[in-house]
Amino acid sequence: MIGAIVGLVAGLLVGSFLNVCIYRMPRDLSVVRPRSFCPTCRQTIRWYDNIPVVSYLVLRGRCRQCGAAIPLRYLLVEMLAAALFAYTAGQLGLTLAALKWCLFEALMIGLIFSDLEERILPDEFTLGGALAGLVLSLWVPMEWGYGHLFLGPLLKGRWLSFGEAALGAILGSGLLWLVGAVYAALRRKEGLGFGDVKMMAVVGAFLGLHGALQTLVLGSLAGSVIGLVYIWLTKKDFKTYELPMGTFLGATAIGLALLTGPVAATLR
Repeated sequence: MIGAIVGLVAGLLVGSFLNVCIYRMPRDLSVVRPRSFCPTCRQTIRWYDNIPVVSYLVLRGRCRQCGAAIPLRYLLVEMLAAALFAYTAGQLGLTLAALKWCLFEALMIGLIFSDLEERILPDEFTLGGALAGLVLSLWVPMEWGYGHLFLGPLLKGRWLSFGEAALGAILGSGLLWLVGAVYAALRRKEGLGFGDVKMMAVVGAFLGLHGALQTLVLGSLAGSVIGLVYIWLTKKDFKTYELPMGTFLGATAIGLALLTGPVAATLR
């Protein structure tokens, strides 16, 4: 119970910070200064108008100063982070494992919404996330993965876990890069951004090789199906519409971690 409460509060605070990152990082703005401001009127947001979830509801999604609409994304990110953190910390307790998976969830949320809004996957999330996943694999080890089949005779203990994470990061990102390279060669145009490749390094570093492969297959299928339906319903140009693949990869990775992957394995 205590873990869930701490996770809920932490999720609200982290979600609020993620909203800052999602808006500022693609624009190469500092996430520290200046203080939070309205993108429309540029006025500084007072502390009591910046309380996660509560302020959005009290203000009815409008800026107090100019009345401009506050994107629904702000509410969704805070609620999603709070729910995921509360569940994870409630199940795993106040442990290093809970910290690792809450960090993974935060990274995926940031990437999901950055790609959805701006079609950008910031390096701060991708490169920083991949490094964090590799380091944490030493302290919160993965008990099993496809990489264990190849590395088991060579590595033991936490270094086997590190090898699994490294193999997942390298092959997960490498396979997606290869798919993009083949597509570009056949169609003579870029089909995937390099941000998606770096994002798969994050997924592989946290979920291992098996998680990276599952994310790649299921996320690509979901993105293709939903993307085609969206293009058909909105009558967008199939040739020019840029699908936010990172959004689908991130959502799939979170689902796998919670339902069939490392978080679920830790619970068992």
